[in-house]
Amino acid sequence: MLELEVIPEHGLTSEAIEFLLGMHFSTAVASVQGHVGHIKGVEISYCDRDPLAYDLTIKLSQDGIKLVFDSISQRLKVIEVYDLSMVRLKYGDLLFNCPDVSPTIEQIDQSFGATRPGVYDEEKRRFTLTFRGLAFEFPAETKFQPSYGGSRRELGRLQFPPGESPSVSHMAIYSGNSLAECTAPLPPLSRLPTLTCRGVDILRSGERTTGVAVTLEPNMGEIARSSYPSRSVHSDHMKRPIRFGDSVQDVMSAVGAPSRIFYKSEDKMKIHSPNAHRKSASLKSDYFYNYFTMGMDILFDAKNNKVKKFILHTNFPGHYNFNMYHRCEFSLELAGAARSRSQAQLTEAPVHVSPFTKWETIAEKLKPSERPVVLNRASSTNTTNPFGSTFCYGYQDIIFEVMPNGHIASVSLYLPPGLSPCQEGEDSLLPL
Repeated sequence: MLELEVIPEHGLTSEAIEFLLGMHFSTAVASVQGHVGHIKGVEISYCDRDPLAYDLTIKLSQDGIKLVFDSISQRLKVIEVYDLSMVRLKYGDLLFNCPDVSPTIEQIDQSFGATRPGVYDEEKRRFTLTFRGLAFEFPAETKFQPSYGGSRRELGRLQFPPGESPSVSHMAIYSGNSLAECTAPLPPLSRLPTLTCRGVDILRSGERTTGVAVTLEPNMGEIARSSYPSRSVHSDHMKRPIRFGDSVQDVMSAVGAPSRIFYKSEDKMKIHSPNAHRKSASLKSDYFYNYFTMGMDILFDAKNNKVKKFILHTNFPGHYNFNMYHRCEFSLELAGAARSRSQAQLTEAPVHVSPFTKWETIAEKLKPSERPVVLNRASSTNTTNPFGSTFCYGYQDIIFEVMPNGHIASVSLYLPPGLSPCQEGEDSLLPL
């Protein structure tokens, strides 16, 4: 049985594991995976048809805990304890819920101190005691008749028969004063200095992509904040461009070292290239710089060690790569397709694409390739993919990977055939 400390408006913590408001979904999953011997029952829920309409949840079924994540930011918004008999809880050094201590109203009052009168729900026969960032629900039996003080829905004096004081049936930790209006806070401050990606602008010149501009927010971290208390925790945002043809040194100077380097062993899209069967002059393999927390991959050419492709991930649940990346908050603006009416040429308004834009909206305004390429992802050790295939649509030098529900899974930006990233700058894109 887990023993956790309740910290209002912050989270549940212990020496071994912690669930903090604002933490990313992937961080919570990693914490659960690191304690697989203690946490055994885990259920992840989401809406397959409309993943943005409903929150993500992680339910620890054998510990009575449910973690609710905002569907947009994918950060922890609410921590619920729905079965207090499965977990030991304390506030400070005082246990208020364990097999020997029942979380009655008197016990909650003794542990957390005075608060405003509880709000009574006549229809559901329950009342709620709230503190800032913390709420307790108690069941009210039908024989219980509350006496109201002030507002009709607020309990004044609570009177129960001896030994029949109700115990907490549900506890919630959140940020702010209201559980119904709470939002996911910013991520917990890291102890060490970090760079947080706040957005990626896709750079275009005419009908060609030239690169991306990454907006970064430097974070001093707890250690630097304690050493220099007068300085601001967050610095001004920095915008760092990365273009096709940039070297490895250019990329690392702009956005730092990658989370991982991955060397390509195969290319499932290579068969669609006109030079697919031409023998390579070099046995070197192209390689990716994986930036998981930025939701971005950068592919380097093995021959010249220059940037040749960008992949931006949306991290939607129901995709094969879900939980591997954070969501990349990219922004792409494409010129609308021109159409002729009588003798006049009319041009549609620019099309703005974000991680939340559905494919049908894009396809209505642009003229992508009509027949998509079907992509079925699988690993070398497990060839089954429970999420099914995705569809890849090409438009100019962009590939949109689309899920069956119409949401974009990833956006790939590549050099058109016949161009090679052999030199730096705009003059780098020379014909092969």
